[in-house]
Amino acid sequence: MKLFIKHTRLITVLLIVAAFISSVILISAVFFISVYLGAFGSLPGKDELSAISQEEASLVFSSDGMVIGEFFARNRTNIHPEDIPVHLKHALTATEDKRFFTRSGYDIRSLVRVFLNSILLGKKSGGGGSTLSQQLVKNLYGRHDYGFMSLPVNKIRELILAARIEQVYSKEELLLLYLNTVPFGEDVYGVESAARRYFNKHTRDLTIQESAVLVGLLKANTHFNPRLNPENSLSRRNLVLTLMAREHYLPARACDSLRKLPVELNYENIALTPPAGYFVYQVKKKASALLDSIKAKTGKAYNLEKEGLKIYTTLDMSLQELAVKSVREHLAVMQKLLDKEFDVYKSKKRWYLKQQNNSTGLERESRTREIGVFDWDGFQVKKMNTLDSIWHYYKMLNAAVLLINPGNGEVLAWTGGNDFSTLPFDLVLAHRQIASAFKPVVYATALESGITPCVYLSNQRKKYPGYEDWEPENYDHSSTPDSTVAFWYALVNSLNLPTVDLYFKEGRGNLLKTCQKLKFPVIAGDAPSVALGTLDLSLYEIVRAYASFADGGLMNEPVMIDKIVDARGNILYSKEPLRPKAVFTPETSQVITAMLQAVINQGTGMRIRSEFGIKAPLAGKTGTAQNYSDAWFIAYTPCLVLGTWVGARTADVHFFGSNGSGASLALPVVGKILGGIEKDPLLRKKYFTPFNIPGEAYSFLQCQPYRQTGVKGFFNRLFKRTRKNTAPVMDHNKAKKSR
Repeated sequence: MKLFIKHTRLITVLLIVAAFISSVILISAVFFISVYLGAFGSLPGKDELSAISQEEASLVFSSDGMVIGEFFARNRTNIHPEDIPVHLKHALTATEDKRFFTRSGYDIRSLVRVFLNSILLGKKSGGGGSTLSQQLVKNLYGRHDYGFMSLPVNKIRELILAARIEQVYSKEELLLLYLNTVPFGEDVYGVESAARRYFNKHTRDLTIQESAVLVGLLKANTHFNPRLNPENSLSRRNLVLTLMAREHYLPARACDSLRKLPVELNYENIALTPPAGYFVYQVKKKASALLDSIKAKTGKAYNLEKEGLKIYTTLDMSLQELAVKSVREHLAVMQKLLDKEFDVYKSKKRWYLKQQNNSTGLERESRTREIGVFDWDGFQVKKMNTLDSIWHYYKMLNAAVLLINPGNGEVLAWTGGNDFSTLPFDLVLAHRQIASAFKPVVYATALESGITPCVYLSNQRKKYPGYEDWEPENYDHSSTPDSTVAFWYALVNSLNLPTVDLYFKEGRGNLLKTCQKLKFPVIAGDAPSVALGTLDLSLYEIVRAYASFADGGLMNEPVMIDKIVDARGNILYSKEPLRPKAVFTPETSQVITAMLQAVINQGTGMRIRSEFGIKAPLAGKTGTAQNYSDAWFIAYTPCLVLGTWVGARTADVHFFGSNGSGASLALPVVGKILGGIEKDPLLRKKYFTPFNIPGEAYSFLQCQPYRQTGVKGFFNRLFKRTRKNTAPVMDHNKAKKSR
């Protein structure tokens, strides 16, 4: 009897267990079917899976093929099957799914383990269970929130879609899709973007150990990040190499050798340290406008951040790097000099008092903390309070540099400030007082009006009653009431008094017409001080204007984009043919260029020769605004126009003396760039071409720089007293030989 009872109880338990298992199986089957039928959201079918379109970053290239920018919603660049090295495939399958090539998208044993441990028992360490195909589905479609049902629903969805996707694509195609979609940390998706980020190379060029590092990242993007956690990355990489050897993808001896190597990065994050950030930002705006025009014409829309476009630009990275380097080297020195002047005049103390008097509330923020700021030694974290950080940028010198090819308008270098990441406002486009850099426009207008280079102008200081007793003076406060100054000499030495006299001789209307042709802002009022450069212009506008002198009087609109190509290689846009605008006659541009050559050889731009030793044929002009608030220098050859502006963000921050002049503050930036070009044989040949100017364009140099007036001058003319020409004459034939 007891035995019967015992057997009955056992049968009952077995029936209960069987019923429970049957119920679980039934519920699981119903649950599976409900997910399959779309109870938790529709699932992509085979047709949709076969038309997978992945988001891909658009890339910006310099003229020499370097990637200088990316536009993306997700930072992903797709690659082709032939670009995947075999060892990368081996590293991936050995680590993530060693039976990838022998099963159909899912692993029953792993799924049962996950079901029992993770779902029923709630163990967090229940294991993964996802095949590469399931991981691919997760990368493509993500996971959704279904509350407490999220894990089982998402797992079943991935299983179903993994089975479907395996029926649509081959194993090699699935590997390619996986490598193009998987995240590698730092907002980087796809192995091509990861290879560029961590090793600054293409996927096809990865070494075995580098492939192992990237595959190791997939388990935990941050924990195994080779930049942030190099020791963790090394350990994980060595595990990947070991797994490759275990699967016979790597000989044991080779594995041991590779494990001994350090993890060597060539980290390149153009988002953090953009080589041409200001330029790329302008390219994005122009590319967006071009795509809008394409849509208007064809009806086809392109997404700049998702469709993997390739934008080829005109930027010459050799010149861009020279520009950035020159700015940092020069301004690091000049900033120290400015800081010393501020210390002497106690400028910081007065500024702090002013902030407190303004009662802005900033004075109450006295707590010192670590703040990241840009400095000339690079981005640094310093201990300072809010006012300290504002003062840091307030007193900082800034520079903008623009280089273009005058013959075709191509932008060759564009530096809009000190650091795009922290100071994104583009100073190439900022309007500041143009100062004496405007004078060549005044003198060119006079030549167009029929005034000759040997006309003599008054160099006498006087008041102008019609303009509120305005009394201009020369930069050095000089005046020669007993003599006049030759037109050419006044420009070469940037004299103000003769320039004002010339302004009244040529007429304001002619100057306004020239400014209109040059697309300058409208000049308000009628003050004659405009002749001395009181107009606010941008570096973009003045460099474009000087390009007309370099190109025989023709002005091209600056061009940044050469062509735009879609992900399949189809050309969507190609640079349009040139449509230059005639601003000056060829004769005027030749004479102005000859005069501006004299500026470099014997005038205000002499430091280019004397200090920087530049031997190339050059024309140029300095500019110094009132109170030294803005410093300018523009130089050019027939194939290159270089312009720079240097100053602070506000005009009330400036040097108190000649250190703030165009010759001291702006010219050296250009001098350093020119020096770099001259040292490089290829750049020198490309950009330092000789001026093709006829000899008669230099004939003005035979005119006396000064001519006496009054009684003494009358008797000199009466008796025709002869004397040796004291004008510093430049032998233009010799100059041509030196080019």
